[in-house]
Amino acid sequence: QVQLVESGGGLVQPGGSLRLSCAASGFTFSNYDMNWYRQAPGKERELVAAISSGGRTNYADSVKGRFTISRDNAKSTLYLQMNSLKPEDTAVYYCKVRLGVYPRDYWGQGTQVTVSS
Repeated sequence: QVQLVESGGGLVQPGGSLRLSCAASGFTFSNYDMNWYRQAPGKERELVAAISSGGRTNYADSVKGRFTISRDNAKSTLYLQMNSLKPEDTAVYYCKVRLGVYPRDYWGQGTQVTVSS
């Protein structure tokens, strides 16, 4: 079955960095676009970054120039390098893939990122 397992979250000071990972299994990772979302308390889940199966990337305006999405198809792993972190980046971060002829979204369990001094 499809599994997405995020890791790498934690507590970091403003200006610091974290790298999130999402280990994927149960599907042919290299064939699919992948996404990172986040959800802050009291807010809707929002798209942070996306990477196509061919490696093309897109970012939310709020993270452009600070976050980098990447993928390692040999390891079936998605990454999010987050630099220059701000308190407003505090959220639970999720990876997501959309699969199937009748598309269905699969989500990981999320990893908490807290940016605070």
